[in-house]
Amino acid sequence: MRGPHNILRLIRIGATFERTGAMRTVLEAMEAPRHLRIAARVLGWPFSWLGLKGDTSMPPVTRALTALGPAYIKFGQILSTRPDVVGPDLADQLRVLQDKLPPFSTDKAKSMIEEELGGTVEQLFSEFSEPVAAASIAQVHKARLSSTGEQVAVKVLRPGIERAFRRDIDAFYFAARTIEFLSPSSRRLRPMDVVEHFDGVVSGELDLRLESAAAGEFHATTAADEGFSVPTVHWDMSSRRVMTMGWVEGAPLGDNAVIDAAGHDRKLLGERVLQMFLRHALRDGYFHADMHQGNLKVGANGDILVYDFGIMGRIDEYTRRVYAEILFGFIRRDYRRVAEVHFEAGYVPADRDVDEFARALRAVGEPIFGMDAAHISMASLLSYLFEVTERFGMETRTELILLQRTMVVVEGVARSLDPHINIWQVAKPIVETYVRENIGPRAMLRDVVKTAQVLGRFGPKLPQLAEAALIAQTNPKPPANNTGRGVQALWVVIALLTGLLGYVLGTVG
Repeated sequence: MRGPHNILRLIRIGATFERTGAMRTVLEAMEAPRHLRIAARVLGWPFSWLGLKGDTSMPPVTRALTALGPAYIKFGQILSTRPDVVGPDLADQLRVLQDKLPPFSTDKAKSMIEEELGGTVEQLFSEFSEPVAAASIAQVHKARLSSTGEQVAVKVLRPGIERAFRRDIDAFYFAARTIEFLSPSSRRLRPMDVVEHFDGVVSGELDLRLESAAAGEFHATTAADEGFSVPTVHWDMSSRRVMTMGWVEGAPLGDNAVIDAAGHDRKLLGERVLQMFLRHALRDGYFHADMHQGNLKVGANGDILVYDFGIMGRIDEYTRRVYAEILFGFIRRDYRRVAEVHFEAGYVPADRDVDEFARALRAVGEPIFGMDAAHISMASLLSYLFEVTERFGMETRTELILLQRTMVVVEGVARSLDPHINIWQVAKPIVETYVRENIGPRAMLRDVVKTAQVLGRFGPKLPQLAEAALIAQTNPKPPANNTGRGVQALWVVIALLTGLLGYVLGTVG
């Protein structure tokens, strides 16, 4: 499927943006140079007839993205949270992509529910509404369970969404491969890996059983977090294409007028959204990776209510420590340490100059400190940061894509609530707490104990392992030199001692 026929699809993308007027809107919002705008119009106009017409009642960019399909809508959802990058007017246009897309028929939704759950809608629910929200992949109905009378949200996948998304991803793969071929320097950004990562994430979003499992795990890890709430999943009413969970009642986090009318403190809410994301990412290594306004509400008691768990992020403990040290370094304005962490983690090639990299990072971080967030141009900052990564040969880290993307989205949500928020000041207590508890002598000792306990599980096998290792020393085919034999013998001793320690600790524990 990833063949040259995708050239037509790529041409159609550009043609659709030209036909709907989205090309001009995007270039103006991004403050593109005049010569680039002229070139885009001259090159795009002859092919505009190939573009999709879309819904003429929608604004240009929204019209183009909805016409192109779900993958493009997902991209628009991310941009809708960044008015500081795309401009407030374009961000407002794109916000409808979060949960206000045209729904499919209720009759079709009922038919899918009955097919998936094995009972009629009338038997399962005493009440069942028209769609209350519709996004790129699914829509939601408000209902009431016949068995208990509880109000629930019933999420149903859009018909044919798997095939439609596969078609979009196909074009993305072709575009990535073409970019790598035409621009070898772009390979450090690993566009194919990025698309593959995006493919895997959203493919998981197309199976609501996986989303139900994610919601259940997230509910468990955040149960003790004050000011944050996750609804409960009803497993007996969920399947591959249908998901049922507790109803979330609250003010939309993207409607400042409603939030103000309800008497909530938007500054506090902005801080809470950002801090909760950091706490979940650093403390748990498991975070909601689609935290745009369409997936967030404010409860009557001021709690942040989160739903839609199709995209969740997970990072291992080592990566969390690296991420925390980088943030901590920026907060302390210790750019030398930030640079060293990048080199230690292998994010920057070892042959580059650490001092030069630290100086480049200072140019990124210093403009943020002591300046009102409303006066910081994120578009300019991101542009310069991209130049830095290119200059120092940094490759895209696929394991961090979801984390970085979510950070951008969450910061955008926080700024929509409080345009003057200082992300470094808000992040400081969360990052400092994590660093204090997880980096340093205490953490090292805890790691040693944990390693010993893991090895201790092999306690009963230690005699056999030692015997096998010693026999290997007398093998007719010894290592090429005695140094190799000595290293093996030393490893046997270390394994025995560590294993014995682990066995004792495991027994005592």
